[in-house]
Amino acid sequence: MKTRAFTLGLVLAALVAIAGASDPTTAKENVFETRPLGIKVSIKMIGPYTQSADLQIICLFKHKSSGDTYEGAAKETDAHLGGILSALRNRGEFVGVLGETFLFSPPSGSIPAKRFMVIGLGDEKDLSLNSLKVVGRIAAREAVRLKASHVAWAPVVRDEGNTAIDVGQGDRAFVGELLSAYDTEKRLQDQGLADKFSIEDVVIEAGPTFFDGAVKEVGEGIDSTLLEIGRRSGTPYFSPGK
Repeated sequence: MKTRAFTLGLVLAALVAIAGASDPTTAKENVFETRPLGIKVSIKMIGPYTQSADLQIICLFKHKSSGDTYEGAAKETDAHLGGILSALRNRGEFVGVLGETFLFSPPSGSIPAKRFMVIGLGDEKDLSLNSLKVVGRIAAREAVRLKASHVAWAPVVRDEGNTAIDVGQGDRAFVGELLSAYDTEKRLQDQGLADKFSIEDVVIEAGPTFFDGAVKEVGEGIDSTLLEIGRRSGTPYFSPGK
């Protein structure tokens, strides 16, 4: 009887953990401040099909004629979107070369994000930390261009069957370049070269297995990036008399 009760308790605990991970109001989250940039960056144990955002971003490898891999969050996201992602790739309308983007509005009732962007990672065999840095720069500039105050990103690299890069290090590369590019955007705004706009928060979506590693790497990466930004020249990009 005690064994049965203990087993039931374990099952209930697991169900509570699963429910919490899919509920944006209770999902485990670690928040970082990025003063003086002002963006709240967080690592959150949640999937890209559950997080509310003005702009939800994921990455996909270049399409393979032999078939693309969809597991975990990648599979669930495609399913929630009614197969949009796989349809675009299978028809060759989103090739997935590094830096290629595709933006659409999710069907009503599918996922909570207002807009959804896919950024290409290129050939899977060529994946590197530099690939994630390119994605970070694109994410920052697209979020500013689209005036998306609340941004969420999931690499879904593991969910496409690739284990070449440590998840936390990949998240660190992405966040570092996003903050660096955003700092440039704010400098342009301060000099009257771009419209005023601020990103309020960026959520990095991570699965339970990779959460702690992502928190460590991203935290260290943010500190390093902010130091680099602080050493940038304050000289204006242009001189009015020239």
